[in-house]
Amino acid sequence: MTQHIYFLGIGGTLMGSLALLAKERGFRVSGSDAVMYPPMSDQLAEVEIELFQDFDPAQLKPAPDMVVVGNAQLPRGHPGIEYILDSGLPYTSGAEWLGRYILPDRWVLAVSGTHGKTTTASMLAWILDQAGLDPGFLIGGVPKNFTRSARLGADPFFVVEADEYDCSYFDRRAKFVHYRPRTLIINNLEYDHADIYPDLGAIQTQFHHLLRTVPSHGMIIAPSNDEHVNEVLGQGCWTPIVRIGHAQIKPPIQSDNGERWHTDNTGDGSSFRVLLNDSDYGKITWSMMGEHNIHNALTAIAAARHAGVAPKIAVEALSSFAGVKRRLDLIAEKGNTLVYDDFAHHPTAIRTTLQGLRNKIGNEQIIAVVEPRTHTMSLGILQHELATCCSPADEVYWFRGENIKWDLSELVQNCVVPARQFDDLDRLIEELAKPSIARQHIVIMSNGSFGGIYEKLPRALQAN
Repeated sequence: MTQHIYFLGIGGTLMGSLALLAKERGFRVSGSDAVMYPPMSDQLAEVEIELFQDFDPAQLKPAPDMVVVGNAQLPRGHPGIEYILDSGLPYTSGAEWLGRYILPDRWVLAVSGTHGKTTTASMLAWILDQAGLDPGFLIGGVPKNFTRSARLGADPFFVVEADEYDCSYFDRRAKFVHYRPRTLIINNLEYDHADIYPDLGAIQTQFHHLLRTVPSHGMIIAPSNDEHVNEVLGQGCWTPIVRIGHAQIKPPIQSDNGERWHTDNTGDGSSFRVLLNDSDYGKITWSMMGEHNIHNALTAIAAARHAGVAPKIAVEALSSFAGVKRRLDLIAEKGNTLVYDDFAHHPTAIRTTLQGLRNKIGNEQIIAVVEPRTHTMSLGILQHELATCCSPADEVYWFRGENIKWDLSELVQNCVVPARQFDDLDRLIEELAKPSIARQHIVIMSNGSFGGIYEKLPRALQAN
C-alpha cells in the first residue's frame, strides 16, 4: 500500500518543493496551509497533490504514515500541532525529512548564504543539466529553465538551496545541518532572521556547524572579500576552499587552495568573461544583469567544476540561463511604464537589484515599491539599512502591510531618496497606474503576495 505523507504548511517554498519530491518518489501526498499563492500553489495543483485551506483534523483521518511539519507560523498552540501531538502521530521537520529520505547516497551541492541562494542554485542545476548529468534539485523559487522548483533527477548529483533558518518549533537548528554537502557554496553573510537569531555571531555559529559536516575530500566555494564569511572559515575549516574574486585573504586560511575565479566585467553585467587565475574560459552573454549575478555565475561554475563539468561547458550553459521567477521579473508594460516583480528579502538585495537595473537603463526613472514584510524587516531591525538601500532609485513608495510592527514615517523622513508611505493598497495602485510622460520602471519588492498587487496593477494600467 502506498505510504501517505501529510505536509503541515505545504504552501511554503521548502515544504511545497518537498511535497513535489515526495509525489515524484511515489508517496501519496496531501497538505494544508493558511495561505497558498503562486507559483507554489500552481505547481502543487499541476501534479494533483491534495490541498486544504487551513487545518482540520479530518485531513488526518485515516492517520498518515508521516507528518512533515513546516516552520512558518506553526508554533505550539497551533491546532494542527496540538492534534498531531495528542494523537501520537509520527512527525518530522521538512529539512530532516529531506536529509533522511532524499539526500542519502547523493552528491549534495548545497548553496548557502544571505543572498543569491535561489539564483545560484538555479544556475548550478542548469549547468549540470546541460552537461547531461540530470541532477536532482530543490530550489526556493521557480527557475525559468525548469518547470518546477524540485525534481529527483538521477544519481548522484543533487543541488539544494541551504537555508540557515531553523527547522521547526521542535528543532531550532539551521535547516542546512541536515543536508551533509560534499560541495558547499557560501555566497555571502549578513545579519538576517532577527526573529530567531540575536546577532550575526549566532548565525556565524550555525555556518561553522555546517562547515563541520563537509568532508575533507569535498570543496567549499566562498567569496574572497566577505569579512563575515572569512571569520567563519577562520573558526575552523577542514576542506579545500576555492575563492570568488581577486582579493587576498589576510591572514591566509590554511585550506585555501589558491584558485580564484574572477571576471573582467566593467559594464552592467549582461556580458563578461570568466577567468580562473590566469586562464580564460570564455564569455557569457545573457539576459541577467548586475555584479551580484556575475558573482552567482562564477560561484556556480566553480561548483559545477568540482562535479566534473568543464568550465567552457558551464559558460555555454549559462549563456542560455533564463533566471528565476520573481527576480526582477518583467510582469507588465503599458505605454512608458514597465512593472517588475522582485523577491527582495533584505536591504542588500534591494540595493543590488536596483543598482543592476540602474546600470542597464541609465537615467530613466525608477520607482521602488517596497513592502518590508520579512521577519527581520517587519520588526524594524534594519531601519538604517532600509533608509539607504533604495539609493539607485529616483523615488520609493513604502507600503505598511498588516504584519509590519513599526511606524514607517521615520523611515520616510530619513530615506536618501524622495519617499512616500502608503497604508491602503488601492490608493497605492491608483498612484502607480497614473500615465507617465517619461519612461519609468516600477519595481515591486516583497517576499509575499502583496495583496495581489501583481495582478491588480497591470489591470489598472490597462484600464488607464
